[in-house]
Amino acid sequence: MDLFEKCRNYTIANEYRAKGIYPYFHALESRQDVEVIMEGKRRIMLGSNNYLGLTTCPEVIEAGIRALEKYGTGCSGSRFLNGTLEMHLELESELARFLNRESVVTFSTGFQSNLGIISALVGRMDYVVCDRENHASIYDGCKLSYGKMLRYRHADMDDLEQKLASIPPEHGILIVTDGVFSMAGDIAKLPKIVELAKKYGARVMVDDAHGFGVIGEGGRGTANYYGLEDEVDVIMSTFSKSLASLGGFMAAKEEIVDFVRHNSRPFIFSASIPPASCAVALAALKHLEANPDLPKRLISLANYARAGLKARGLHVGDAETPIVPIYTYQPEETLIKAKELYEAGVYVNPVLPPAAAPNECLLRSSYMATHTEPLLDEAMDIIRDVLIGKP
Repeated sequence: MDLFEKCRNYTIANEYRAKGIYPYFHALESRQDVEVIMEGKRRIMLGSNNYLGLTTCPEVIEAGIRALEKYGTGCSGSRFLNGTLEMHLELESELARFLNRESVVTFSTGFQSNLGIISALVGRMDYVVCDRENHASIYDGCKLSYGKMLRYRHADMDDLEQKLASIPPEHGILIVTDGVFSMAGDIAKLPKIVELAKKYGARVMVDDAHGFGVIGEGGRGTANYYGLEDEVDVIMSTFSKSLASLGGFMAAKEEIVDFVRHNSRPFIFSASIPPASCAVALAALKHLEANPDLPKRLISLANYARAGLKARGLHVGDAETPIVPIYTYQPEETLIKAKELYEAGVYVNPVLPPAAAPNECLLRSSYMATHTEPLLDEAMDIIRDVLIGKP
């Protein structure tokens, strides 16, 4: 059999293109902001993870420019060898202080962070236990490890306990969960997860890509939100969302971080975060520290949008995060409505299987601290007109 037979048999993308509802790879022609120019037309951006709106912050942009001028375009090597800048160490130190953690190590992308952390910590005799709706990078980190992966039904703590109880006590266990789930925006049941981890001798890792900079005191994330900072063993997050850059990190006790530094192949064998990206993440973190009410403004705007969408007759999710799913249920209907919204001037993300159950497809809307109520009203009126019809 020809290796490329699977490529010839992959037709779904072309089928959607032929129907005019293919939703991916729309090209931006402006900055990532609350309003963008995309393929020649103004669109209200409700599909970005730029939660704090810092991609356009002048001081953050200036920090990237200065780093580019000082250090050049790249580091040309891994952190392990020639690719560590003084600024990488400063960023790690600042993150550790912000999160009240002993130590931090940074990775070149958020996806790579989960690959590097899980594959290093979970060995041949270990188990990793995952929420079924965890991010794809967690699943791939589990595959890259030599441990055995068990999945529990989303947010089902009884099922989690059954999975934990099935593991022989002589095996190490890492429970991994998203802090804020990226599609529906709900928050992990961390207090119960921690309780069960203690009962069964497991360790807990939280992927806080959508929680860092968003929930908790000053944006310190899910563990802080629940008052469980001392109970969560590993926190991972990314720089590509609230910190307006590229990269990721792991925060934990020094002995854990040092082990990962010396045993994580995705970390050891990847080039380090480029100077400009590192400087932007550091400047964005300092901006967040200097403006601790930014996450409150973000949640306030998301709540405004959630209430406004409900008032306009739409079925939306209830979690108090900046991710507000608008349920459209069927895959093709979801793509049709996403296309109609795009043409009407609002960009949202269609979520289809496997990211959503077959009959629970949705339009993922997400919000920024730099949105305004009038702009959201304009967007919500368009969404109502497209999904329900004009009043």
